Amino acid sequence: QVQLVESGGGLVQPGGSLRLSCAASGSIFSINTMAWYRQAPGKERELVASIRNVDTTNYADSVKGRITISRDHVKNTVYLQMNNLKPEDTAVYYCKFLIGGYLEVWGQGTLVTVSS
Repeated sequence: QVQLVESGGGLVQPGGSLRLSCAASGSIFSINTMAWYRQAPGKERELVASIRNVDTTNYADSVKGRITISRDHVKNTVYLQMNNLKPEDTAVYYCKFLIGGYLEVWGQGTLVTVSS
């Protein structure tokens, strides 16, 4: 059974930075895609960024130039470096792995609050 453990959320002032991490544990044979989603209060969950096993990345327009996704293939970990954070970035952030081309596994979520 694969589990994802997220860390790095918290309270930050506008313009500040945070780095989220999501590490996988358990029986892992092939991680195809790692992604970060977020869900703000009263809104639907949306894709923030994704990275495929060939390190091809994709970003939501709202975060381009401020947020970078990266992965450590050895540690089975994905990171989300968030800079110049804005109040509208406030949300619960979830990581999701696609394993073996068919198995989707979600993390438990970590809260990011951007406020002065």
